[in-house]
Amino acid sequence: MIKSICSEQQTSEALPLIFKDILEEFTCKRIFFARGPGSFMAIKITYILLRTLSIVKGIELFATDGFNFNQNSPIKAMRKMYFVKEDELIKTEFIEDEIKCDFYLPQNLKIENFSKDIEPLYILPAV
Repeated sequence: MIKSICSEQQTSEALPLIFKDILEEFTCKRIFFARGPGSFMAIKITYILLRTLSIVKGIELFATDGFNFNQNSPIKAMRKMYFVKEDELIKTEFIEDEIKCDFYLPQNLKIENFSKDIEPLYILPAV
């Protein structure tokens, strides 16, 4: 890891500003990202922004699920429903007590955890 950037803003507000700064400071050849599960809107915004950058700037994209960034902890879906991953299967599960889910970037990415399958990972149907 060369640099860490954190934001409390919504994805739609933070992502364009973060990438503006990154692209001014670095030359990006590849981007590795989580394609879901999570907020339907955040997944769409992330995909559209990164796919656009990929096309316009010729940046190669690689994706994985979000569990690679949170030590395989449950990820909030809605209300008391969470996404959980068991034996490579992602499903939803009712969990009574709220779980805090912290995401982090590892010092070194394990490239074998990523693929060129960058399509958004929607588990729940759109509401």
